[in-house]
Amino acid sequence: MTSSTAAIQELRREFEKRGWCRKATGRVLLELLLNLGVAAAGAAVFFTTPHDLIRACALVLVVAGSMGVATNTHNSSHYATSRTVWLNELLTYFGYPFFLGLSATFWWHQHVAVHHTSPNVIGVDQDADLAPWVARTGDEVSRSHGLRRFYYQHLQSFTLPLIIAFNSFNMTKTGWLHLARSLANPRRRTRKHGIDLAALILHYACLLVLPALLLGWRAVLTLYLLRMLLMSYLMFAILAPGHFPAEAACLSQAPHPSDYLRLQTSATVNFRVGWVGRLLCSGLQHQIEHHLFPGISYVYYPKVSAVLREFCRKHGLPYRSYQWDHVLCKCFATFRRPPAALTTLDAFLHQAEPHQL
Repeated sequence: MTSSTAAIQELRREFEKRGWCRKATGRVLLELLLNLGVAAAGAAVFFTTPHDLIRACALVLVVAGSMGVATNTHNSSHYATSRTVWLNELLTYFGYPFFLGLSATFWWHQHVAVHHTSPNVIGVDQDADLAPWVARTGDEVSRSHGLRRFYYQHLQSFTLPLIIAFNSFNMTKTGWLHLARSLANPRRRTRKHGIDLAALILHYACLLVLPALLLGWRAVLTLYLLRMLLMSYLMFAILAPGHFPAEAACLSQAPHPSDYLRLQTSATVNFRVGWVGRLLCSGLQHQIEHHLFPGISYVYYPKVSAVLREFCRKHGLPYRSYQWDHVLCKCFATFRRPPAALTTLDAFLHQAEPHQL
């Protein structure tokens, strides 16, 4: 098998020849403005209408638009929006700390630096580690005892919807703790942490305090908390399908660096969506393409996928893609019966059915 580095370089050269390494800055920014407009329109209707049904529909627009902003600027956090570094970082600060209230430096650390290099490696990838509330693997269940084991075996699949509801709140808290520790440590503190803190302060000033002075605390807090609550579910629906199905390899230890290509394709699956899903996901339905080439604009992922699928077939690498609703069902099935965590990718590829590759 071709080494990971050489294989990825081979693919990148092919993508460059086809023009897919150019940044699609204009389209990405237009989609960002569209999502912002949807969220703003929904908020305006929510605050002005007296009808509960219309307010509920407006809330849906707020959450959908906000999720679109999150996934769009998520690509900026990978420096995929523009060739200009400062514009990517500006959009990341705008989308995460300012618009969503989530620390950008925490996101760069946990998601970009850790998750993308070690997806689904238990004990390393915090995006995949849901302990102690949920056992992700059968090994976690077997190591537990008493009431905890009973909970993992019989109850966790029923409590999962409640746990998901608090995901946004937990990420916000964890982000603040990460930022506070970084600011308190002169060796870790950088200019980015200061910008991150300023953006977070502006978030609460512009999205909570100023609106509350104009519209009242009750209405503003209601929308703010409902947006976080519902975004937790939508975030799970978009992020979980890429790594939580049993078809995605879950490892108990980090693989050898030479296994990078196999790790990314084994621990990641794609899912198929319609045009609304494409606007919500901003390319995250193409998880395999995103993990291997996070710096390529998501605009090109549909074209990249055809080439990458054939490349994976040629080199004996997994490449799985499912319908969105189907793979979500697979995610919940995983939590009803957690799979074993494997020590090597060879073990995963050996046990996988031929149609899964």
